[in-house]
Amino acid sequence: MSDPRPVETWLTDMDGVLVHEEDAIPGAAEFVRALEASGRSFLVLTNNSIFTPRDLRARLLSSGIDVPEAAIWTSALATAQFLAEQRPSGTAYVVGEAGLTTAMHDVGYVMTDRDPDYVVLGETRTYSFEAITRAIRLIEKGARFIATNPDPSGPSPAGTLPATGSVAALISTATGRQPYYIGKPNPLMMRSALNRLDAHSETTIMIGDRMDTDIISGLEAGLRTVLVLTGSTSREQVEHFPYRPSRIVDSVADLVRFVDDPAGSGQPAEDR
Repeated sequence: MSDPRPVETWLTDMDGVLVHEEDAIPGAAEFVRALEASGRSFLVLTNNSIFTPRDLRARLLSSGIDVPEAAIWTSALATAQFLAEQRPSGTAYVVGEAGLTTAMHDVGYVMTDRDPDYVVLGETRTYSFEAITRAIRLIEKGARFIATNPDPSGPSPAGTLPATGSVAALISTATGRQPYYIGKPNPLMMRSALNRLDAHSETTIMIGDRMDTDIISGLEAGLRTVLVLTGSTSREQVEHFPYRPSRIVDSVADLVRFVDDPAGSGQPAEDR
């Protein structure tokens, strides 16, 4: 087998890799600065569809991490892009917040509850029973069902919150229709990020903290993967999965030295 090609592009998850809620993970700001100084392309990915890239940039900046707005890619953006390619200038009934509705408007979609082409479900901190009921009835009438991501829950300062996957399950139970999920672990999320950067899978690394979303979607998209242990998956849990990341590190701080070493970062030794 030939040696791996040097790394030219980096993709990284946000929560659990760069931040915990509003607090930066040690080494995250240095890692982002190293990426920018290197001139290599990178994107910060998130399944969170609540916020726009501008909102997320402000959130990261308040934590001391300076990520350009253009370097943030959300499941809302990936969803809007997918729908614009599938059915240009279509219509949708959207359950979500500004991150999703803004992305849908930006690709030319019309928001409506009158015979929409799609029902699009995203995250919101205030799920409305009325909105969920309307979504159910529109799907029963023939609207195609799309969800930004399958995450069943999400964190908040007060504790766990139901997320898109949980509400999608409610709608699916009522309608008998399963949604098509766009965000991780669908490798479509990775492919859309690669296309945004005009990057190639063979020269890209994906960094994540979850084996069942970040690592599997990177693997299925043909990327090399790095698991950091600052989030959801522990080192012991890795052995429970039938696949492995290319490398396991304690945190993103351990990757700073690889950014300026294309040959080294291109051939990360597997950490067992």
